[in-house]
Amino acid sequence: MKKLIFVLLASSVSFSSLAADLMSKVEFEKVKDQYVEVGNISTSGETDPASAREELSKLAEEKGGDIFVVTSANTNNKIHGTAIVYKKK
Repeated sequence: MKKLIFVLLASSVSFSSLAADLMSKVEFEKVKDQYVEVGNISTSGETDPASAREELSKLAEEKGGDIFVVTSANTNNKIHGTAIVYKKK
């Protein structure tokens, strides 16, 4: 289940209602020189991957980030996820 949640969180499908964009680790490696890290974020208690992703996006925007890269995702009846936030240089 952990892998399923991570895959759903890390997919590159974008939703127009999201503020900061999710970027996969593979995609980020290709452009990492264009970004600077601005902080870490986490969410817990979400009931589905889309809600977790939306919450991480809002938190990333609040930190002034343009993108976020999921670093972990877990579930025990509720979804918990962490991410690093980056801002374009």
